[in-house]
Amino acid sequence: MINKNFLPFVLLLFSLNISAQEGFEAGGWLGISHYFGDLNTNLRLDHPGLAGGLGVRYNFNTRVCTKLHVNTGTVQAYDSDSPNIYERARNLHFKSKVADIALQMEFNFLEYIHGSKDNGWTPYLFLGLGVSYFNPQAKLDGQWYDLRPLGTEGQFKGEEYYTVAGGWVYGAGLKIDLSYEWSLNIDLSGRRLFTDYLDDVSTVYPDVNDVQDLRGDLATRFVDRSSELYAQDPGFFTRNNIEHPIGQPGRQRGNSRLNDTYVYFGVGIYYYFGNLKCPYDK
Repeated sequence: MINKNFLPFVLLLFSLNISAQEGFEAGGWLGISHYFGDLNTNLRLDHPGLAGGLGVRYNFNTRVCTKLHVNTGTVQAYDSDSPNIYERARNLHFKSKVADIALQMEFNFLEYIHGSKDNGWTPYLFLGLGVSYFNPQAKLDGQWYDLRPLGTEGQFKGEEYYTVAGGWVYGAGLKIDLSYEWSLNIDLSGRRLFTDYLDDVSTVYPDVNDVQDLRGDLATRFVDRSSELYAQDPGFFTRNNIEHPIGQPGRQRGNSRLNDTYVYFGVGIYYYFGNLKCPYDK
C-alpha cells in the first residue's frame, strides 16, 4: 500500500503534462563499470571495467517514463592500491563479472518532446529496483579461483552467500534529441545491493584450522593474504606497527554494516517508435 504522504507526489508526477507524448523507445549503451565496498572504501576510480546494456522505455508523458533494462560489466579492486595502511596489509583483491536486470521510474526535469527544437533535451533522475548476478574471484599463482566455494569467512558448506541479489537502482542522466526518432542518453547509475559479498569480504576472519577442515589447504590461502605481502616486504609491518599475520580469528575482515555498490557510466542511443496503436484504432 502506498504511504498517504507519498501519494500526492506520485499523482503530481503523472499529471505534470496532460497533453502527454506517449510511446516506446528501445536502444543500447556502452560505457564503464566500477565498484565501491570493503576493498574500495575511499572511492578510488583506478580499475574501471567495460560495460554495456540494452533497454526499453515507455513514456507516459513528457515528464514521466519507466524503463526496463539489462546490463553487464566487470568490477574489481585491490587492497594494494589503498592509501589505508591496514587495508594494504590485508592484501586482498577480487574481480567479478556482474549482470543485472532493472526496472526504474524516470522523471524529466524539463518537458521532453521528441523532434522538438525547444523541448528536445532534458536532465533526468531515476529510481528503481534490480536483480544482480556476480561471482567474485581472486588470483593465486597466476590462476583465477571462484571465492564463494572456498568459504573464506568460515561459511559452512551449504550456507555460502548467494551470487544473486536484489538492490536499489538510482542515478541521473541527460537526454538529447538527435532527430525525431533518435536520441542520445548519457547517464550515471548505481546499484546498491542487498548483500555485502560482491567482493567476498564482509565480516571477520575465521579460524584457519576450521576452514582447512571444511575446505582444504587451497581455501586457507585465500582467507588471510597478509603473509604474501610479509614475504615480499616484512618491513612494511614493522614500520607501520601492524601485527603479522593480521588474520586472527574474530578480527575484522570487512564491514558488514555497509553493503556493496557498483556503478555504470554510459552513453546510449535510443530509437523512438512513437505511440504504437492497434491498426484497427481510429
